[in-house]
Amino acid sequence: MKILVTGIAGFLGSHVAERLIQQGHSVSGIDNLVGGYQDHVPKEAVFFDMDLLDYNKLEAAFHDQEIVIHAACTAYEGLSVFSPAYVSANTFQITLNALSWAIRSNARKFVFLSSMARYGAQENLPFTEDMEPKPQDPYGISKYAAELAVKNLCETHNLDYTILVPHNIIGPRQKYDDPYRNVASIMINRMLQGKQPIIYGDGEQQRCFSFINDVVDPLVRSCFDSAASKKVINVGPDEESVTINQLARILAELLNFKLEPIYFPDRPQEVKIATCSADLARDVLGYSTSTDLKTGLSELVDWIKLKGPKPFIYHLPLEIISEHTPRTWVEKVI
Repeated sequence: MKILVTGIAGFLGSHVAERLIQQGHSVSGIDNLVGGYQDHVPKEAVFFDMDLLDYNKLEAAFHDQEIVIHAACTAYEGLSVFSPAYVSANTFQITLNALSWAIRSNARKFVFLSSMARYGAQENLPFTEDMEPKPQDPYGISKYAAELAVKNLCETHNLDYTILVPHNIIGPRQKYDDPYRNVASIMINRMLQGKQPIIYGDGEQQRCFSFINDVVDPLVRSCFDSAASKKVINVGPDEESVTINQLARILAELLNFKLEPIYFPDRPQEVKIATCSADLARDVLGYSTSTDLKTGLSELVDWIKLKGPKPFIYHLPLEIISEHTPRTWVEKVI
């Protein structure tokens, strides 16, 4: 089939494109290279170097595509509290643009990559798809608003859709010179430079981390399996939750690094405990976890070692600077 992947130069998008090409599909992709690298785009894919915010320039990329996988996003949950205009436009508006062109181009299926930020803080854990979303930062709000738009427009214009909810993906090709996101990669990059990892708050925030293949597999299946039609589905493991303190200890062990973390104040609106159930993915998409946490982190460590440590690049604007803005970002000390 002819499949378009938005965010194809990014971490998730490049892996998805690669898998689809291996399966024999004709793959195209869009990326503005803000959060990815052109050398991650598979050579067999047709690449459109363009910005999804440029609505009137998108026709050629969407023309005649049968499936649209919308993975592009500035996935900056913490930063969205301080750069809400930038993050929201590159989360919500780009989804409307991609969706509009998918409908205009008579696509058969639209697969939207949402975020566990949709859930916010819930009374019960783990998060399940039937919970009422309570996003508590502009990124989560924008993702959930985009979900509502996907449902509304797809149902209005008879376009099949699936909404997938990944969380904390790790693995080779993850951008690790970004000071605003990807906690495991940030820690590894700092440790390889002989610097202690930075932890916000008390470090007892609890998360599950998904190795890239454990997101790609159900994502690709959702494109073709009618059982995933018109569903919201969490994708990623739920077996090994870990605190940020524990994450730092595991990485220090893998790197043979003497750990003495540097603690900074909590970041505003950060959810303390956020883990997602994979039960629906098991039922609908045949999901199973193929890579345990330590193995996934070990592969990430090996890949960053191979590429070599890099200085952090403060490539996005801070729109709001106040007493609540993390000092690490204002002073660029990560």
